[in-house]
Order: sequence, then C-alpha cells, then structure tokens
Amino acid sequence: MNLLSGPFGIKLHVNKTTGKSLMGLCALGLAVPFVLGGPAPAQGGQTVEWADNFDIATENITEVKSSAPTLSPNTADYNAIAINRYQQIVQAGGWGTVSGGSKTLRIGSRDPRVVELRRRLIASGDLEQQAGLSDTFDSYVDAGLRRFQLRHGLIPDGVMGADTVAALNVPAHVRLRQLETNMIRLRSMSGFKGDRYVMVNIPAAEIEAVENGRVRSRHTAVVGKIDRQTPILNSKIYELNFNPYWTVPKSIIRKDLIPKMKEDPQYLSKNNIRIFDWSNNELSWQQIDWNTDEATQYRFTQDPGAENSLGNVRINFHNKHQVYLHDTPSKTLFGEANRFHSSGCVRVQNVRELVTWMLQSSNADWSRNKVDSVIRTGEREDVKLKKSIPLYLTYVTAWSNADGVVHFREDIYDRDDIHGTGSQARL
Repeated sequence: MNLLSGPFGIKLHVNKTTGKSLMGLCALGLAVPFVLGGPAPAQGGQTVEWADNFDIATENITEVKSSAPTLSPNTADYNAIAINRYQQIVQAGGWGTVSGGSKTLRIGSRDPRVVELRRRLIASGDLEQQAGLSDTFDSYVDAGLRRFQLRHGLIPDGVMGADTVAALNVPAHVRLRQLETNMIRLRSMSGFKGDRYVMVNIPAAEIEAVENGRVRSRHTAVVGKIDRQTPILNSKIYELNFNPYWTVPKSIIRKDLIPKMKEDPQYLSKNNIRIFDWSNNELSWQQIDWNTDEATQYRFTQDPGAENSLGNVRINFHNKHQVYLHDTPSKTLFGEANRFHSSGCVRVQNVRELVTWMLQSSNADWSRNKVDSVIRTGEREDVKLKKSIPLYLTYVTAWSNADGVVHFREDIYDRDDIHGTGSQARL
C-alpha cells in the first residue's frame, strides 16, 4: 500500500496490486467509510493512520480549484465516477436536511442544528467522519462548510445562511439528475478545443483562459439575467477595443434608458451619454418624447471614461446576438454569489490580465505594461488579434474536476429539468 495525498490534505491508501485507490471515492468530495483502508504499514515498521489537516484546512480550501479546465477531454470520465457514487448515495436513502432558523450559525456557535450540519457535510465528504457529531460549530465544521460553499459557487464565508441552507437541502437524487444531465453536455464538448481558448461557464459565472490543456487564469464573471440570457454558442475572439465607446442597444434603450429618463431627465448627462440621429447630428434630450418609444429611433453613445458601461476594454467575437465580453465600472458585483445582472454580455473581472494573455498569443509586442499604458491614455484604440482565439459560451451546472471534486451550480436558466417535470433538458 502506498500513501497518496488527496484533496483537502486527506491521505489516501493505494493498493498497488489492484491499481485501485480510495481516491475514486474520497477525492470526489464524498464520504468514505474508514473501514475500507485501515492502518497501513509504513517504512521502518511504523503504522500510518488516516491523517487529516483540518487544523490548517482553511488555508487549503482553495484546493477545490483545479488547474485542469472544466471542459478537459477527461471531464466526462470524472463525471461518470461521480454519477456512480451519487447513485450509491441515493440508493442508501440520500442525505438528511438541515433545519433553517432565525439564528445564523458560524464558528463558535453551539446549536442542535450543528449536529444536522455535521451529518450533512459528512454525507457529501466535506467533513471527515472522525470529526464527530458535536453540537459545537468548531474549526472542523467551519472548514467543511467552506469547502461545501466553494463546490456550490457560494461565498466561502463559513456562515450557514439562507443560501447555504438551501444548497445543503437539495436532495441527493436531484444532484444525481444534474450530473446525468450534464454528462451529455460534457461529452458533446470533450473534443479538441484548441491549444488556447476561452471558456465561459454561464451558471458558474466564471471564465477560464486555457493554454496547452491547463487553466492559465480564472476570472469571475457577471452574465445575463434570467430574462436577458447570455447565449450558448461557440465563436472566435478577433478584436479588442481599448477605451471603447458604447452604443446602447435598442433593447436597453426601451427597457432601461427610457424608464430612467422618466425618473431623472439628467440621467444621460450624468453618464456621458449623447444622442445622435442616423445622419450623425447630435440631439438634446428635450427633443425626444420620453412617454413613447421615439428614443429607439436614435443612436445613444456613451463616451469613454470611468462611467462607461464597458469599462476600459471590450472583447469582440463573431455572433448574431450583439453580445461581447467586457470590463465594467461596477466591480462590486463580482463579490456577489449570484452574478446574473447583465443584459446578455459577459463582464470580466481582472480583464487586463485576460487581454494581456490574448495579445501575447499573437501580438508579441504587447505586455501588461503596454495594456495599462494604452488604457491610461483614455483614447480609443482597436487591436485586431493576428490569430483569433476560440471562445465557448457553455452551460454546465454539474461537473467533477481532475482532482475528483464535484461541483454544482444553480440551474439559473432552467435548462436541466432537475425535478423531473417531463420537460426536455436542453444542451
């Protein structure tokens, strides 16, 4: 037996003869009964027991993030292992629920609900069975809950609030259905996607820049609202606009701009938005009847600057939906767990790092310093990529990464049919 280090600092015994390991279960973020391995003899005749690093677990919870991309060629295989284990959990009766309550639980709390929380975290492998069933919310429970939150796209604050309770109480059979539904999506995307590509996972509101099969950088995103969804598509990024002008789409003029002008006639001037007819003549806001849709007949352009809705960079790719990736002045939204606020475009956190990577792939004279310098000028500059970069706007709500950690996200656009209503799950 060899001793390997699994996710979260858990040590795993591997049987050389059979080639099978407990990593297939424990690394999935799922409970593994400790009778499976037992103590193993180590060199020098000493006995090696199951070990954990819960005392330093809060330093290691980022290990649920893998350097392997979500859409790796092997992701479907990892998902198949997760499906097998979740089938076992469902057949065994699933897991229990955690009671809500007016009192928010966090480290230091003592409450009967902590026992429920411990059982639930043990069932999904986020907490070791050895941690026991005390009613005290200690550092072990704190670390386990943070791991659970990370796997479910929640803010990993170690606080058992309403959103976390809701995620904890999703039944095991629903999670199994999510894994099965997403297996179809993952298989359809398992082919070669390019040596360098960008992937946006819409339900996760996350972006991966992938190079030679590894994630070069991850970026938090803000994606489309439920009624203004980010489209699912494959395309190619071909151009970057620094310090862009923003031409307001007709749909946003109708849904947002007209109501805002009714509330505050100074809205346009406050946000450096100018009005033009299609002969490029500038108009004043008083020339438009805001009680009608007349405004949709004109072009509304926001000048470059700190308040520009596109921020400092716009990333263009071929599509029929008039959407793009871009920076934003509203960076506080990146700190939210539910980042579904846009009208279909994708806002990118730390966009300068992403565009520097894009430019260096085909325009060797570009560096981060040059990107910063161009933005500081405040002048519009368009840069064509010498080699376009594949872009995948995808919809994946359940997957297992190369380290075996199972992730789930809310089915924000209702495409999974996770409750079995009979509706066809959509790719």
